[in-house]
Amino acid sequence: MTKFSELNLNPKVLKAVEEAGYDTPTPIQAGAIPPALEGRDVLGIAQTGTGKTASFTLPMITLLARGRARARMPRSLVLCPTRELAAQVAENFDTYAKHVKLTKALLIGGVSFKEQDALIDKGVDVLIATPGRLLDHFERGKLLLTGVQVMVVDEADRMLDMGFIPDIERIFSLTPFTRQTLFFSATMASEIERITNTFLSNPARVEVARQATASETIEQGVVMFKASRRDREGTEKRKLLRMMIEGEGDKCSNAIIFCNRKTDVDIVAKSLKKYGYDAAPIHGDLDQSHRTKTLDGFREGDLRFLVASDVAARGLDVPAVSHVFNFDVPSHAEDYVHRIGRTGRAGREGKAMMICTPKDEKNFDAIEKLIQKEIPRLDNPLAQAPAETPAPASDEDKAAKPRRTRGGRGRTKHADAAPTETVETTQPAQPEATPEKAADKPTQSDKSRGGNRNRRNDRGGSRDNNVVGMGDHMPSFIAKSFDERRAG
Repeated sequence: MTKFSELNLNPKVLKAVEEAGYDTPTPIQAGAIPPALEGRDVLGIAQTGTGKTASFTLPMITLLARGRARARMPRSLVLCPTRELAAQVAENFDTYAKHVKLTKALLIGGVSFKEQDALIDKGVDVLIATPGRLLDHFERGKLLLTGVQVMVVDEADRMLDMGFIPDIERIFSLTPFTRQTLFFSATMASEIERITNTFLSNPARVEVARQATASETIEQGVVMFKASRRDREGTEKRKLLRMMIEGEGDKCSNAIIFCNRKTDVDIVAKSLKKYGYDAAPIHGDLDQSHRTKTLDGFREGDLRFLVASDVAARGLDVPAVSHVFNFDVPSHAEDYVHRIGRTGRAGREGKAMMICTPKDEKNFDAIEKLIQKEIPRLDNPLAQAPAETPAPASDEDKAAKPRRTRGGRGRTKHADAAPTETVETTQPAQPEATPEKAADKPTQSDKSRGGNRNRRNDRGGSRDNNVVGMGDHMPSFIAKSFDERRAG
């Protein structure tokens, strides 16, 4: 088995590695460090959590150990997609370069330009930056990239997802053609392949795991969830999350809960705190100082649950995260690999659980297709027992049922209302209709046309003067009076 001492690293770097407690390199480190020390371009593909950061940090420090930086002209450049990942790289640099006199600067958003300009003016050996803030400094005339000897692009596929590829291409054009390029990614999309073919020269390809695979030490599972009502989906989904956490018990020492939208991050964190869980949100809209404080609390164990957007899916290096909960199925299948990669790091065991609603099934199928395995289905803690069949109604129940009234369709008599008496009204007997009168009796269609036609016929004299439209129950005295008038 390869040891760090066999990789031709600077003795001072080896000493720092030993003090950090490492003896054996990971597969990606063992494969990428030797060609990087030879000055070759490197294309590294490995799943998250396998030590890619040290794969470029250790050879970079060894190569830069000799030489001196000039003002505003960094000797090396590390590009990261997020502030958190850039901060992690800076921490790794401090750990492994503590016995080597090298300087660094961290250029990320949320920090004063003035402080960063002061560091650049002194001259730095290593410049660690996000693409947007780096170009801001360049356009302000505070930075020159013509002295870059080693350029590193970390999490290139995340750069693609965040729309940084045009910025990356522009930054490449600002650096010397003779630079050495180290390109690392967990997945290799077609657009990433195009960039590597354009800007890397005969790279050493180091692929230590199948593309877009999760660590075998991570136990995965999914709960297929359907809300009882559409307007209650959010409430029931958050309840399901709490039940899943409770179901893990003491095994869930800490966890990262991922949501797709920033608004959901805030809502879920607030809901968890309401029910007594120690939780805090982190997403791109929060101030950098607040994000740093939250992450430090999670790393130190003061915070149990970190509710995050995908801004935290990359760059979070907390060795002992026991669980990852995907409150939402990620829109991009590759993000699933990075999310669950926050647990089960460095050979540890971890557990990743996800909630999938019917509208997420398309994205869920894409995830299973990408990782080329079926994610085990878990029982839904919210599932209820089948409803009991109601017993047949007794005679008393039938008698107590409300009956339909004659007041109109759909109206029923209230069950608790006092019964009313039924008053029968005796109708006067009507005279039998003679054949002549029967012929003159109005039809139902005549009634529906109303009395206007009857009055019109009376005025025109086209019909006789029989009274029509009085209904089937015309009082006999009215009929009698008209009969007397006609007889006269």
